[in-house]
Amino acid sequence: MTEPKITEELIAAHGLKPDEYARILTIIGREPTFTELGIFSAMWNEHCSYKSSKKWLRTLHTTGPQVICGPGENAGVVDIGDGQAVIFKMESHNHPSYIEPHQGAATGVGGILRDVFTMGARPIAAMDALSFGLPSHPKTAHLVKGVVEGIGGYGNAFGVPNVGGEVRFHAAYNGNCLVNAFAAGLADTDKIFYSAASGVGMPVVYLGAKTGRDGVGGATMASAEFDDTIEEKRPTVQVGDPFTEKRLLEACLELMASDSVISIQDMGAAGLTCSAVEMGDKGGLGIRLQLDHVPQREANMTAYEMMLSESQERMLMVLKPEKEAEARAIFEKWDLDFAIVGETITEDRFVILHGNQVMADLPLSKLSSSAPEYDRPWVETPKAAPLGPVPAIDPIKGLKALIGSPNHAHKAWVWEQYDTMVMADTVRAPGLGAGVVRVHGTPKALAFTSDVTPRYVKANPYEGGKQAVAEAWRNLTAVGATPLAATDNLNFGNPEKPEIMGQLVGAIKGIGEACRVLDFPIVSGNVSLYNETDGKGILPTPTIGAVGLLASLEDLIAGHPAQGDVAIVIGETIGHLGQSALLYEAFGREDGDAPAVDLALERKNGDFLRNNRKRVKAATDLSDGGLALAAFEMAEGAGVGMRVDSSDVGTLFGEDQARYLVACTANQADAFLDAARAAGVTARLVGVFGGQTVSFGAASAPLAELSALYRGAFAKAVAG
Repeated sequence: MTEPKITEELIAAHGLKPDEYARILTIIGREPTFTELGIFSAMWNEHCSYKSSKKWLRTLHTTGPQVICGPGENAGVVDIGDGQAVIFKMESHNHPSYIEPHQGAATGVGGILRDVFTMGARPIAAMDALSFGLPSHPKTAHLVKGVVEGIGGYGNAFGVPNVGGEVRFHAAYNGNCLVNAFAAGLADTDKIFYSAASGVGMPVVYLGAKTGRDGVGGATMASAEFDDTIEEKRPTVQVGDPFTEKRLLEACLELMASDSVISIQDMGAAGLTCSAVEMGDKGGLGIRLQLDHVPQREANMTAYEMMLSESQERMLMVLKPEKEAEARAIFEKWDLDFAIVGETITEDRFVILHGNQVMADLPLSKLSSSAPEYDRPWVETPKAAPLGPVPAIDPIKGLKALIGSPNHAHKAWVWEQYDTMVMADTVRAPGLGAGVVRVHGTPKALAFTSDVTPRYVKANPYEGGKQAVAEAWRNLTAVGATPLAATDNLNFGNPEKPEIMGQLVGAIKGIGEACRVLDFPIVSGNVSLYNETDGKGILPTPTIGAVGLLASLEDLIAGHPAQGDVAIVIGETIGHLGQSALLYEAFGREDGDAPAVDLALERKNGDFLRNNRKRVKAATDLSDGGLALAAFEMAEGAGVGMRVDSSDVGTLFGEDQARYLVACTANQADAFLDAARAAGVTARLVGVFGGQTVSFGAASAPLAELSALYRGAFAKAVAG
């Protein structure tokens, strides 16, 4: 088959700028073949190379005594004691989910699960952070339905509990929804597998499902803005098969136990190209591939298609040669393909053979570690104007504005479509803050959360970045867990616009500072840029996925308030309403600055709560919606009413940071408040739980009426 002639139009269609193409010519000293152009395009796009963000990602806090492996591998690895590790990562599948919501979201789940089990971990938990356009937008209901079905369909069939996440709606996502998928797994610390190839002449083995034409060019598509040609991009979305992935998991774990694996890498973005190049580059070796041996499910596939296909449920491995028969038998038992498709070589070459032709012969190291890296111009986000006057509002009316909006309504419509209890180790399911999963066969448990408030980040990227980390840290603390480490999923618009690049830089600086002060390292992550359609970008959305450890389930804070329990707020309430949920939901306003985050105070107040957890029945952090929303959610979840002894809007709806709401029995309240005074921690009695009415000062409403609104608003908003 004759390959297309390289033209300026073809180069541009591959997402390569003229100066990048000139760089390719310098590196290889000739014009690339069509297959080589595709390989460079795959490896040098934003999605795979992080060329706009690498400079800033290096500044993040990524180390600590608990960190076994930080960023750079398929997922981060963190010690949880007793010879065990938790392995986790969060990654975006934004562009494909907007084009084809069901498959886009499903393969996002599949891809993140492979990132975890390719390192030798059995997945134990999943989460998803989702951002959609306004419910009134004609595409939103279709996207919500497809994405939630895709996540549930894949995760449920694979058999991993979905234990948390978040869902938000805002006009800025009308043209680009965000689907950020998180997975975590468990492994023994002495049985962790890495992707760096080693040894010369070692067989390179293809594992899993056959290669088709789905997803060709997916990574390049995910590194560009959308325009009116969006429907033409549908073939770049992959198609997932969770039952094949489940077999692949079991086969891989069995293979790893057989001591056959030198290195292993999942085939995700850019498929065979990226997995082979990364394995070779990390090991300082070259790779030679013979594509005739690649298992194919479609006839007459070209070298270009095979190298760039993003067909799902596939792995690439460097195998100990003497173990070939044993390894092959394992994969044949699980009815999966096992094919030796190449070998490691001493030369720094990436050689692709198809038929009797050399389709590509490139310096391998130049494809990965020598990809372009940009120090893009950026401008600092201007300081937000002071918040204008906030109109008086009846506090019950304010609460109804929050709980009647899909942003803050009960999300059961979403998570009831997910299997939250499979594997029988889920201790705390979605809907109540951080999810908690037992570490099977031990007294330990792991807590999981994902958090960001994009309005804050837009107004003040630095404080917004800090706040995302601090809120994740608080959510783990609120269930009694010691925060261990985090993964970041940085979703932004076009980095070639200095104001967007400024948002990214500011947010990374804030995230880095918070992680340092809170001893909460970033161990893995993903950057998703060019989330724009027709020049309109999303809200900057740096999602933080986080993991905490409970040494024993006896340390878990997971009770409910009961009749007569008292409500206590830890932390100082000033009444910050800038960029608040009340301002947005009740008045349609997004003005003022983000709340300031005092990281030392975050640590002090959080440590105090954990140290005094035995005196607490229930706890939640205070964030979106402030005290009013938190107190209502805590009471509604318990089926009891509550009274807060204030009707002041700032006191009720302010979003000051470093705060928690706790419920204590009347007998424990004095001891808790005494302990706070002794520790120099601000804590104040604010009300009481009980009855069947929700009251803020003199304003009140029946719990049943508010509960019906809260539990019905989400489905009503997305029923279209």
